[in-house]
Amino acid sequence: MRRRLGPAALAIAGALALAGCGGSGSGDSGDNGSGKAELSAGSAYMPQPVSGDMAAGFLTVTNKGGAPDELTSVTSDIAGQVTVHETVDGAMQEVKSLKIPAGGRLELKSGGDHLMFEQLKSKPKEGQTVSVELHFAHSGPMTVEMPVKPATYTPKTGH
Repeated sequence: MRRRLGPAALAIAGALALAGCGGSGSGDSGDNGSGKAELSAGSAYMPQPVSGDMAAGFLTVTNKGGAPDELTSVTSDIAGQVTVHETVDGAMQEVKSLKIPAGGRLELKSGGDHLMFEQLKSKPKEGQTVSVELHFAHSGPMTVEMPVKPATYTPKTGH
């Protein structure tokens, strides 16, 4: 009986090894080479802060790639820290990351998910530009220039 198990075990191991060879690097994964996130940012702005040492920031990150990514953190020289917030049922809460779906977008907008600039080192004024660096789970960092708009600014795109 042991002799029969040996060749059967070899046949199964061989079949498993061959099955593993076909998928890796064969180029037939169906993603046409876009198996990674392809991120870009737009519609960025910061309403001029009116009081205190905090400000909000809004932008849209678009992912034209075939894989999802996540916005994990944001840095800016203008603030001691920049935190990422989501809004659920009208209440905002800090989160570790926000998802950017493959072929989709992450919209940070007034009344929704947004950035909070805390411990401002100086108050940005309307007409200035604030530089921020976006950090992602899988993609490299991206620098975005965020124009400072009037405190009551409402973009035409709904942000």
